[in-house]
Amino acid sequence: MLIILTYTAICIGIFKLFKIPLNKWSVPTAVLGGVVLLSTIMIIMNYLHPYAKYGKDVFVSIPITPLVAGNIKSVDIVANVAVKKGDVLFTLYNDEQTIALEKAQAALAQAKNQVLQNDQALLAAIGQVDKADANRDRTEITYKRYKEGHEKGGESSPFTQQELDNRREFYEAALASLESAQAKERQVRLLTESKILGENTQVAQLKSVKDKAQLDYDRTIVRAPVDGIPTQVALRPGMRAGILALRPVMSFIPIEKRRFAARIWQNSLLRLHKGLDAEVILDSVPGHVFKGKVVDILPAMAEGEYQGQGVLIASNRLATHGFTVAIIELEENLDDYNLPRGLQGQAVAYNPEGDFLHTSMVRKILLRMMSWIKYVYPMK
Repeated sequence: MLIILTYTAICIGIFKLFKIPLNKWSVPTAVLGGVVLLSTIMIIMNYLHPYAKYGKDVFVSIPITPLVAGNIKSVDIVANVAVKKGDVLFTLYNDEQTIALEKAQAALAQAKNQVLQNDQALLAAIGQVDKADANRDRTEITYKRYKEGHEKGGESSPFTQQELDNRREFYEAALASLESAQAKERQVRLLTESKILGENTQVAQLKSVKDKAQLDYDRTIVRAPVDGIPTQVALRPGMRAGILALRPVMSFIPIEKRRFAARIWQNSLLRLHKGLDAEVILDSVPGHVFKGKVVDILPAMAEGEYQGQGVLIASNRLATHGFTVAIIELEENLDDYNLPRGLQGQAVAYNPEGDFLHTSMVRKILLRMMSWIKYVYPMK
């Protein structure tokens, strides 16, 4: 309407200035020229500068689920108030975890004490081996002396056969004692030198049990994963919190740079690419235009997606028209306007390539007029 009125005013001025007569040739020519001009501007504008009638301020929420089950002991945050990473969100009763941790700590301490006992037992076993070895050498020497004297002396030998047999039995008993002591030493040494990564295997195993118990104990205190805002907090002391990921107990919104997602027609894809300047208007902020840039274009449309589910895909899905989604990053921070997330609005991306008529100015004017209308009612 603004273009038509402007063109009409120019035509009236030309007709009056040059005193052009109003006849069947001049008037249709002026009208036809207006139609051609307006059509050219609108076609080029819509072709070069993609417009999104629907768009939203999009955000990610983190579902909070405790890693251990239990009853709520306390809720330590206030809904819709920002918290820092690591701040306590809520705590669970930890009686079971405390008992398990103390039990694991006691078992670990006992294992460490057993390692010290095994070290002492190894020293004692080594001493027994040395003692048995010395006894074996002594009885061997005595046995050989008796045997040599008996063989050389013959019937006049100072050592009888019975004495020789006794010394042989003493020597054989000393050999058996040495072998028994050596076996005991090997057994104790295996217990003492059984290690993984430089630590006794039994101690390492119980240390892992203790670490798991400590981890479960720490998990009874649920903390904020990042800086963000807990919202719609419905937790109360005494409620049961499970570990099932499908049943989160709280929604947490991380504090990130806000972005606007715009729904674009497919016939605009050849002129839409990253880096284009963009403008966004919001229903909640009438009369204001937010400048930004197209930072991403989603590589797939949900209307064409299918998954193997053991059932056939209905052909009517092919009739569903798909839209691409462009992500626009705004220069201004919407948090400065104290606006909630999920706002709706419209957006335009400006492609200067081939815009010899500067139709982007028309698109900007139309966008601003739509923004002014939002003072009365939001555009749908």
